[in-house]
Amino acid sequence: MQFTSTHYACPSCGAYQKFSAITGKLTCEFCTAQTEIPTSSEIVETIDFKETLLSIRNTPIPIDSRDTSCQKCGASFAFKPHSISTNCPYCDVPAIIECLQEIKPKSIIPFSITRKDARSRFKKWVASRWFAPNAFKKYLNDNKILLGYYLPHWTYDTDTTSQYRGERGDKYYVTVTKTVVEDGREKQVQVQESRIRWTSVSGTVYVDFNDVIVGASPTISRSILDSLEPWEIPKLLPFDDKYLSGFEAEEYTTGLDEGFTLAKDKMSPTIRNKIKRDIGGDEQRISSTNTQYNNKKFKNALFPIWTASFKWNKKEYNYAINAQTGKIVGERPYSIVKIAFAVMGAGTIITAGVYYQEIMAYFMG
Repeated sequence: MQFTSTHYACPSCGAYQKFSAITGKLTCEFCTAQTEIPTSSEIVETIDFKETLLSIRNTPIPIDSRDTSCQKCGASFAFKPHSISTNCPYCDVPAIIECLQEIKPKSIIPFSITRKDARSRFKKWVASRWFAPNAFKKYLNDNKILLGYYLPHWTYDTDTTSQYRGERGDKYYVTVTKTVVEDGREKQVQVQESRIRWTSVSGTVYVDFNDVIVGASPTISRSILDSLEPWEIPKLLPFDDKYLSGFEAEEYTTGLDEGFTLAKDKMSPTIRNKIKRDIGGDEQRISSTNTQYNNKKFKNALFPIWTASFKWNKKEYNYAINAQTGKIVGERPYSIVKIAFAVMGAGTIITAGVYYQEIMAYFMG
């Protein structure tokens, strides 16, 4: 499918402008001219979940091909699946197309950490991985580029009512007789042992959730996306595609309803802990829980992330940096050689300590 892409031309020299994490403005990389992004008076509000589901198909629209022509050099190229912003592979001019999914992004957290800063943070993080192979530590010294992505996320608000059944366990103590050995002879002693008295219980707990975050893109693994939290949701700004200029950006591929199912999994531990506190006692057993989710609302937002990947022994390791807070998460390779030397070194220290104790015992003995 053919799409018309746009870019933001520099009003001074006619080149192109990209969003700058330093100034918060569109900035020309040739003449450094800057253009303000107008401050919107629109308030970032949550949207009613039920009404939205009734008005859309919910399943993300599959678009296999997103072909376009660069508005600067005229070259034809294809966007990645579900991408709405990229750079021309021939002249590097930003290219942005319209959002195609039924639910459009209404808010965004702009990049506040530059590629240079992200690179510096990542190098320090890599250097702190003691047992990583040397090739991993040299990774960023070979001009490896961090990629900047705006990835889609859902945030959910809901009031929950959970009815439960379970058991409350209260400790009590009994006196028992035990046989012990003292000075080689058996003797009977009385000791206190704890027991648990279980009582059937039931009840209802209420928990309100605000901004439960669920990543809506497969570009980065869900475990990494979850680990990048927390995000400073109050700093969300009304969506403006000018923030996308110069970065990759995607629409959601995890639908609104599917995202809420994942949000339930994130809410479950909090509800379970609330039930345990409500049961009280020394121990708790929960046999059944029935939770209702009321007043469901959501936001569809884009969050800024720097990404990198590293291949080692035929396996790819992925990393991400929260471009709002600077938090770094990712997998790490281990050098078997370094671990082996560390083990041998520890063994040498332990052995030396044993020899030292034996020598001191000899001279003092």
